[in-house]
Amino acid sequence: MKKKQPAATLSDPATAYARAVLRKRKPIVAGPHVRAACRRHMDDRRTGKERVLEWDSGAARRAIGFFADILRLNGGEYEGRPFALLPWQQFVVGSLFGWRLGAQGGRRFRRAYIEAGKGCGKSPLAAGIGLLMLCADGEQRAEVYAAAYNRDQAKVLFRDAAAMVDQSPALRRRLRMSGGLEKTSIAYPAAHSFFSPISSERRGRGKSGPRPHCVLLDEIHEHPTAAMVEFLSAGVKHRKQPLVVMITNSGHDRETICWEYHDYAVGVVEGLREDDSFFSYVCALDAGDDPFVDEQCWIKANPSLPALPGQDYLRDQVRAAQGLPAKKYLARRLNFCEWTEGESERWVQQDIWRGAQADLSLDAYAGRSCFGGLDLSISSDLTALVLVFERGERRWDAFSFFWMAGDRLLELEENDGMAPRYRQWRDAGHLFAPAGKTIDYQHAAHLLAALCARFDVRAIAYDRAKLELLTTELDRIGADIPLVEHGQGFYKAQSSGLWMPGSIEETEAALLEGRLRIAENPMLTWCAASAVCLPSSIEPADRRFDKRKSTARIDGAVALVQAVGAACHARPQSSVYNQRGLAVI
Repeated sequence: MKKKQPAATLSDPATAYARAVLRKRKPIVAGPHVRAACRRHMDDRRTGKERVLEWDSGAARRAIGFFADILRLNGGEYEGRPFALLPWQQFVVGSLFGWRLGAQGGRRFRRAYIEAGKGCGKSPLAAGIGLLMLCADGEQRAEVYAAAYNRDQAKVLFRDAAAMVDQSPALRRRLRMSGGLEKTSIAYPAAHSFFSPISSERRGRGKSGPRPHCVLLDEIHEHPTAAMVEFLSAGVKHRKQPLVVMITNSGHDRETICWEYHDYAVGVVEGLREDDSFFSYVCALDAGDDPFVDEQCWIKANPSLPALPGQDYLRDQVRAAQGLPAKKYLARRLNFCEWTEGESERWVQQDIWRGAQADLSLDAYAGRSCFGGLDLSISSDLTALVLVFERGERRWDAFSFFWMAGDRLLELEENDGMAPRYRQWRDAGHLFAPAGKTIDYQHAAHLLAALCARFDVRAIAYDRAKLELLTTELDRIGADIPLVEHGQGFYKAQSSGLWMPGSIEETEAALLEGRLRIAENPMLTWCAASAVCLPSSIEPADRRFDKRKSTARIDGAVALVQAVGAACHARPQSSVYNQRGLAVI
């Protein structure tokens, strides 16, 4: 007798997949971001009702069943076979259609980003979602679009949908296709709905913009701008429960819309961004995985293995790339989900950062010597202060403080996509947000003076930008703070010799060697996770933080690095005010 399948798997395959990925014994092998997506799913199953999220396993099961019961595959050995979703595809489809908003009753997820290796079946999966949204979602006059940057790419996904209709008796009875051999539209007359390809080449030709119920954006990494995404996304506001699905291979240019969504998707599942309406399934290798040495890691980027694209195919790609460096980069990107050829690099891996977190109390450091780092702003950024206390030879404990303009808190929260995180951080005491449209430097100056009275502050590293805003308040209250200049570019500050490349290197070494402990602060964790480094064009080993390419605010990471740099190398002045600081030329 065949072993009976567990009831949980039969009734809730999406949750069964999440559990199988996360189980300790013989888990489904998956990369770090997929594991994070599964943790998010399980966490939301436990606590989602607090945010009015409800899991409807019946709705998830019906959506998964639509593929197997109604849709048929096409091409080669798959011609005419029922579209039985693989476990990872069940997780994607089940999540998109199973999670609902309890109060409104609509679907939870409005946008989805799916990044996986070439040949994993992303396009047929998206095509099937489009057909479900066309004729099995109860939407009148639904508009479904297979979208891409150019017309040929848009037709790839649409051809999959047309072939599924042609192969399915149930769909052939209900849907009408037009366009001859090369189909151009699929209509569902009973609901006055249609499914069509669209590309940037045809964008805006009509008198009015589209009002999509479903948008399927293919190969986002090939979109040079956000124009197509924004054009179609603008119309979904007219729908009650629209869905925008983005599918792609990994890219190579971190200035593109694809990288923005990749980074956003990773941030959502890692808990660094708050967005209950965004679904993420991002395949990636773990740090240390080498796909050219170890075949066991291949499934992390290719979740349809061993069926698609096949072990033999990937072995051919690896073999062909061994003697061709250019092809090796291409294989890493297309087959193994590595973003290659990017000039920037994320500063610190999350597992290393998490390993440095510690439950520390500032009260235990009274009278102890410490060094600080300051990153200043006016109104639209954070102002950050980090203190590092010595606890042995080149060993430190770090504490962080943050300020934001109180009158702009809600505005910045909305602009940054962080609602309601800034308010939560303020209420929990992680963020000072006194009233005002600019940073309250009077508050910052008083705190600095209090800290210097409480601890043996040897030096506080600063960048020249906006320093006068702070020194004005320090002068007003008569505080004497040992400030030392710390450049944030590829140069050394003349007064102290502090510069960003050297301080970044010192901080990284302290993190990797376990010499730096960090008092838990979600704002500092967010800043560190968002930070991206830019190499010098003269000396690639020298790096500084690049705020343009970083994914969110990084002020805390800058202040931490400056503080460690001060602890290692600072030669504090007796007082910045004795020398009067800045010279105006």
